[in-house]
Amino acid sequence: MHFSLKLKTIGNLITLMRKAGYLFLEEKEGEYSFIRPLERSGYPRFHIYLKAKPELNEIEFNLHLDQKRPVYNNTKAHSGEYDSEIVKKEKERIEKALTEP
Repeated sequence: MHFSLKLKTIGNLITLMRKAGYLFLEEKEGEYSFIRPLERSGYPRFHIYLKAKPELNEIEFNLHLDQKRPVYNNTKAHSGEYDSEIVKKEKERIEKALTEP
């Protein structure tokens, strides 16, 4: 699920996403990856890719739910949900966490 948020200030993305309960995973070419596991095993988990647009005070999100670990080595293929009801609710939770003081 793709969505954008306009914020008063962006600041440190890792600190910002911690407010929403996410853990930093990696950064590649200006795109940040964060996860929020739902079980102790690590899966299922919410997974977000985001890009900041500091000049616009905006963050672009790409959110999905990884249902299970990738099956094949060295691939990113997984069983993901992009537009399910649980993903929509997580989007709303993130918006609330990042926009309310």
